[in-house]
Amino acid sequence: MKQSPQLKKIKDEVISCQKCPLYKTRNMPVIGQGNHEADIMFIGEAPGANEDRTGFPFCGRAGDILDRLLTSANLKREDIYIANILKCRPPANRNPDKNEIKACSLYLQKQIESIKPKLICTLGNFATAFIFEQYGLNEKIQGIGKLHGLLHKTNGISIMPLYHPAVATYNANMIELLIEDFKKIKLRTDLVGGIS
Repeated sequence: MKQSPQLKKIKDEVISCQKCPLYKTRNMPVIGQGNHEADIMFIGEAPGANEDRTGFPFCGRAGDILDRLLTSANLKREDIYIANILKCRPPANRNPDKNEIKACSLYLQKQIESIKPKLICTLGNFATAFIFEQYGLNEKIQGIGKLHGLLHKTNGISIMPLYHPAVATYNANMIELLIEDFKKIKLRTDLVGGIS
């Protein structure tokens, strides 16, 4: 897999970052993982305990569910790129605060600019609202229950909000709905020809 010099530079910047206090409580930053030329980028909110321990995004139970969902859409982790808005875990998995987002989101923006995905899949309410704001879709922000699986096109990029995979760890009945949403990614995705 081709390595991007820009993403390597971002990784080095994140490792040495002290822009917010989260660097003091993290075990490992969770920078991102996957194909540096991916057509599809998945974006979550922030690392959890398992991610903080390993440095890899979406591991543990939510990661197992994400892998299952990717398989249902005929995708693999090596086909996509996964990142979070925050690169360090907020204590006790609390929501990120505005200063943390301001300090850290520049790294995500640089990742998006480097990878140039054709489709961004946001995972959960928080990531969806953030990305919608970044791409001028503020007036379309609603709860994920209304936005999930719907495609939005703006500024040459497609954005599809999805439920966070962790929702199925709390409610096993959600898995079928998540699979249906991921099948919509498959319908709009042809990794040879790009996003339709």
